[in-house]
Amino acid sequence: MSTPTPSTPVPAPAVTAPVTAPAVTAPVPAEELPRPTPQQMRAMGKTEARELSDALFARLAELDRESHAYSYVRGTIIELNMPLVRFVAGRLRHHTAETEDILQVGTIGLIKAVDGYDHHRGVEFLTYAIPTIVGEIKRFFRDTSWPLRVPRSQQELYLQVARASDRLEQQLGRLPAPDELAEDLHLTRDEVLSGLEAGRVYRADSLDALHDDGPDEAGSSLLDRLGACDHNLELVEFREAVRPLLTSLTPRDRQILLLRFWGHHTQTEIAERIGVSQMHVSRLLASVLARLRQGLEDAPNNRDGEPAAV
Repeated sequence: MSTPTPSTPVPAPAVTAPVTAPAVTAPVPAEELPRPTPQQMRAMGKTEARELSDALFARLAELDRESHAYSYVRGTIIELNMPLVRFVAGRLRHHTAETEDILQVGTIGLIKAVDGYDHHRGVEFLTYAIPTIVGEIKRFFRDTSWPLRVPRSQQELYLQVARASDRLEQQLGRLPAPDELAEDLHLTRDEVLSGLEAGRVYRADSLDALHDDGPDEAGSSLLDRLGACDHNLELVEFREAVRPLLTSLTPRDRQILLLRFWGHHTQTEIAERIGVSQMHVSRLLASVLARLRQGLEDAPNNRDGEPAAV
């Protein structure tokens, strides 16, 4: 009787570990994006607000314009920069316009600036936004300041012609002729001339007429009041344009500029403070100013692409 041969054990089939699908990172919901409260916005310093705006604009460029997140970030930028509207509105005055109306129009200008701003161009948002807000408020003044004797139809005709003239001037690089305006607006030449004539009445009567400023003050024309810009407003734009250039200077060059143009020190006083000769200070100033001037000339024009309409 033969002895049975032990069978070779069959190895158990290898157990394959379940394949885990790679984790999918869901986009951050718009409501979870960081958004400071109105109280936090009001408490922010200028530098902090500017840095936050820059970060939000960078985020905005990555989002789909149709998404909820885009609307959320855009709204945050607008809220964050509302003090800029109040700043501009406070330096533009008009004897008939209500402050609330000016703020509303200025807000429209801010929204246009937010929608038209391209942070990749390297221009500060403040530098881009101020001319846009100022222009929107001035157009509001132009469109609402009329002498009573001009018929409503003529007012509307003038505004239609004026807007077309502004648009065509940008396209042509010159003032459009009446015939060109007529063709663009599908009006007759006489209608265009009538609108231009209404504009002359508007400018002569509304802007040059003297108004009583009070018993102790001489009368001033509406032109003196209409959209009168505070000089500090122009300085803001200049400071924002020159700020990046100042950061490229050496600490000593920045100190010399500050002492000379902000501290109003003489070159001799500056020389004594930093320990060099007056002649050396003179040469340093000339060199620094030449570099700043060249930097401003080489910088992108901050008015390019300024939005003109919603």
